[in-house]
Amino acid sequence: MYSYLLPEFIIKRREDRCIRCRVCERQCANKVHLYDAELDRFFSSEKDCVGCQRCVALCPTDALYVRPRLADYRPNSSWTRDKLQNLKKQAATGGVILTGSGNDKPYRIYWDHLVLNASQVTNPSIDPLREPMELQTFLGRKPDTLKIDYNSDGKPRVASELYPNVPVRIPLLLSAMSLGAISYPAFKALAMAAKKAGVLFNTGEGGLPEQMREEYANNAVVQCASGRFGVDADYLNSARIIEIKIGQGAKPGIGGHLPGEKVSDFIAETRMIPRGTDALSPAPQHDIYSIEDLSMLIYALKEATNYTKPVAVKIAAVHNVAAIASGIVRAGADIVTIDGIRGGTGAAPLATRDNVGIPLELALAAVDKRLRDEGIRHKCSIMAAGGIRSSADAIKAIALGADAVYIATAALVAMGCTLCHKCYTGRCNWGICTQDPYLTKRLNPELAGQRLLNLLRAWSHEIQEMLGGLGVNAIESLRANREHLRGVGLEEWELNVLGVKGAGE
Repeated sequence: MYSYLLPEFIIKRREDRCIRCRVCERQCANKVHLYDAELDRFFSSEKDCVGCQRCVALCPTDALYVRPRLADYRPNSSWTRDKLQNLKKQAATGGVILTGSGNDKPYRIYWDHLVLNASQVTNPSIDPLREPMELQTFLGRKPDTLKIDYNSDGKPRVASELYPNVPVRIPLLLSAMSLGAISYPAFKALAMAAKKAGVLFNTGEGGLPEQMREEYANNAVVQCASGRFGVDADYLNSARIIEIKIGQGAKPGIGGHLPGEKVSDFIAETRMIPRGTDALSPAPQHDIYSIEDLSMLIYALKEATNYTKPVAVKIAAVHNVAAIASGIVRAGADIVTIDGIRGGTGAAPLATRDNVGIPLELALAAVDKRLRDEGIRHKCSIMAAGGIRSSADAIKAIALGADAVYIATAALVAMGCTLCHKCYTGRCNWGICTQDPYLTKRLNPELAGQRLLNLLRAWSHEIQEMLGGLGVNAIESLRANREHLRGVGLEEWELNVLGVKGAGE
């Protein structure tokens, strides 16, 4: 049925600059640019353009411009262009509107309403270029008390029971993006960058290829999600941390779906499913319907790995997230991962992505406060995910209570992503969210990995600079130290939930 949809973008071509090299035609997986040899000119199919900007970036003569169409319909405050377009699309198809990437609605971004303290006269700042600045942190459960006694030779030793902890050089981890949702070159780039930076990457629910397990075992977080794709004893033991995925910020309460056309022989082998079949993840884990059920799985995973690896539980940021996190810690989890409403995804229903869940900042502060009030904060680490855009966001998350943060969308942007929100189509022109071999070869994993490493290094330098300005010489001294934060332009209830004072107080 005809959709009556208007094109989302306008394509302009400078004919005086265009040399008919046809790079734009070859690079566009959506067949937007069509060359007519008889007329020696290009035609553009604007209705097929997704605004990925690859043709613009690679045009050797800067002959192309791709810009959003903003004012096609009569202005209406209630019925915006996006709402009209989506209604027309559903009227034509009768289907659920899918989208990729993270929530782009104008909800309040609390990171932008929080400012950091700075040292002045009585508390001098620290120069990170000339003085020690510790960014390393340890992920896992800590002992109730630290007891020291002495060996027979008089040397001190720790007498308290210690739990498995994983050191990370900087508090920046690469978040869960599964093989299948992203291409193998993109997945490999994440692993390579994590290894070089001394941090961890999360495999997501798509498994970890056997050829990567030995080299990247010390830098992998493997997921045990509802579909249990690729989960076996070898998989669990080929990582530093195991994460039970209950939910994610982009689609709380919804499972996953990797279309069969994306399940190649390689993906099928890694996920342990037949080639060409849809990989469907149920919304719930069907053996978890209570905290007691969750505890059984946590300890089953610990048994399978001989109690040598921390077990994390990932949940979406929802209204009662603090109480849920408390139950998770009491169930035996060593790490709680909170994923906020701005978390990205390869594919999610648009209505769910934009309307379900709460911002990470509020959830993070609420969880940290609840665990401290109950005296169990030391029993777990907190990982924050879903909307970390910069080093400033990361350091504010740590001041709100996180031990470290996960980044995903920022990592994809570093590799070349332009957030066209069409990941679910499998036609990513940048070779990131696709399994098309013609497209995946566009992404060189070594170069993409180096770009990721550069990003992590840049952020770590900025974090050191900000810590120095705070007069703090170790990232762990900042954790949940809300006195270093002040709110600007926030309501009283927001300040109360965040646990921070207003600027000037």
